[in-house]
Amino acid sequence: MIGILAGGRALARRAAVATLTLAAVFGALDAHAASLEEAKARGRIIVGIQGDNQPWGFVNSSGQQDGFDADIARLFAKDLGVEVEFTPLAVSNRIPALTTGKVDVLFATMAMTEERAKAIQYSKPYAGNVISLYGPKDKTIAKPEDATGIAIGVPRSSAQDKAATDMMGTVATIRRFDDDAASIQALLSGQVDAVGGNQFYLQRLDAAAPGRFERKIDFLTVYNGAGTRQGEKDWNEAINAFIDKIKSNGEHAAVYAKWMKVPVPEFPASIPNIPFTVQ
Repeated sequence: MIGILAGGRALARRAAVATLTLAAVFGALDAHAASLEEAKARGRIIVGIQGDNQPWGFVNSSGQQDGFDADIARLFAKDLGVEVEFTPLAVSNRIPALTTGKVDVLFATMAMTEERAKAIQYSKPYAGNVISLYGPKDKTIAKPEDATGIAIGVPRSSAQDKAATDMMGTVATIRRFDDDAASIQALLSGQVDAVGGNQFYLQRLDAAAPGRFERKIDFLTVYNGAGTRQGEKDWNEAINAFIDKIKSNGEHAAVYAKWMKVPVPEFPASIPNIPFTVQ
């Protein structure tokens, strides 16, 4: 019996070492999806965020997470009385990081779509975003047919991926990249003829190539919500109460003015097939 217990402890130690080794290589992965009370007990929330999509979420020149979503997440942590730990994620990794327990919540430019609502629980919307097609000024793309034969770059699994595929996928080639920065670089380097992007893509394109690109076609307006795991009523209720609070006390408007530079939109009270609360 003692030998069995000793062997079990040895196996446990080897497993722990293996886990630490993998964490050092791939980043810490919390296999246990923490409840709200567990997160409070450990004194921090782990927030999934974009690390390359200015001004939504990006790593600044000091190596710190910054942007609109970062400020909203910090306010949420403050409201809970805990610290915040950021985990920068690529577009396609956001939902897997949440559902596997790597992060507690997503403040990650999460456009609210029916497809995503089947995998995660959305909060009430807290941001608006116009998704458009951007391309060179000397190329005419005024309607979907004008995209015939061209290559359009999009971040994989993004709102613009779906929008460009639905509107132009039968006439154009849709090329998918890991994140916003990669799709923008693909346009700048000539790998694609146009890109699907959010309302700030033109600023980023102008910074890299002044006056060369323009907005061509608006696909749709989307709203962003925080993402939590399905069925986790504690997280969902806490975030919705927080969103209501910062909208009423002016903190939300202040963050919007700082990063968005546009008026706060009027948010819908509901979106078909996308519940804001745990059902």
